[in-house]
Amino acid sequence: MVPKEIFELFNEIEYGWVDKDNKKHIVDYDTFFDKYKLQSPDELQESRIGVCWDQVELERYYFNNSGIDVKTYYMVYYDNAKCPTHTFLTYKLDHKVYWFEHSWDRHKGIHEYNNLKELLVDVRKKFIVDQLSEDICYDNLYIYEYTKPRYGMSVEEYCKHCESGSEVKND
Repeated sequence: MVPKEIFELFNEIEYGWVDKDNKKHIVDYDTFFDKYKLQSPDELQESRIGVCWDQVELERYYFNNSGIDVKTYYMVYYDNAKCPTHTFLTYKLDHKVYWFEHSWDRHKGIHEYNNLKELLVDVRKKFIVDQLSEDICYDNLYIYEYTKPRYGMSVEEYCKHCESGSEVKND
């Protein structure tokens, strides 16, 4: 499968989350931190609803099965309140690097870059503009490259897993 075909498979996936009791949530995030569980690719294909964390794992599954190497990233802003995050997948093809984005509606698509640094700087900039205020402490914004997590993780377990990955410096 090529990336455009993989992207088409996500047309039926909507943004939201599934709790530990398999109840779907579209807008309700009041119990997210207590009840969220990371879905497996099979679970997401069945539920057809997931946050970026879930969607990246289904993306990873499709890309790996297509023989395309990927890297996954977890971006977080530590603000002592809600700590906004975003995960995303990248891949390299024909001497270019691509950001594969489905869950972030405003930036949905396959974005081409000359190199990984250019890609990460762009995604970071978009995260700041879309998710944070202009008055932020840049020292509180981190990007980690992370490996495949264990499915079924809670919010806390998932965040710790991602934070145990390699930190990407914000040069």
